[in-house]
Amino acid sequence: MVGLAGRLGAMSRTVDNGSRPGDETPPEIRERRTSGDDRRAMTLKAFLRGGFVPRRRAGRRATDGELPVDFHEPYLLVLAVVMLGLSLADALMTVKLMTDGADETNPLLAFVLNEHPRLFAVVKMALTGGGVVLLVAVSRMRVFRVVRAGVFLPLLALAYFGLVAYEVWLVGKMP
Repeated sequence: MVGLAGRLGAMSRTVDNGSRPGDETPPEIRERRTSGDDRRAMTLKAFLRGGFVPRRRAGRRATDGELPVDFHEPYLLVLAVVMLGLSLADALMTVKLMTDGADETNPLLAFVLNEHPRLFAVVKMALTGGGVVLLVAVSRMRVFRVVRAGVFLPLLALAYFGLVAYEVWLVGKMP
């Protein structure tokens, strides 16, 4: 028993090799840990690769709950498709209303519609699609540390539905 206690005592002794008091990490390992390269840094390459080969469904640590991940909840796909469908319906209704004498109130889309009418639907879908992709990508992150960004997608889909319903009502009122 004395031999075991002696060995355990020897194992717990610190060796003075230039380390700081209370730091039991050997200097060669400590230097490696402070190399400055952060493997967890988000890059565009990692973001794009994660979109085609998803691996991470949740963060590795409990504190990683708000970081972007490679896999998203299925309801976000449904909302994204609904938003793009509503965007297409909005584009069709806008063109119909414009032929009946209405004006486009969005200055960017009004310019595109007047100068390049064939590109109108493409630009409208690209702007909406880009916003939807961005919202899905950051859906787990908190906005101003208060609310998750994923809350805004259903709210925007509801607002878009209201806009399309209003445009359908306007088309019904036009002679």
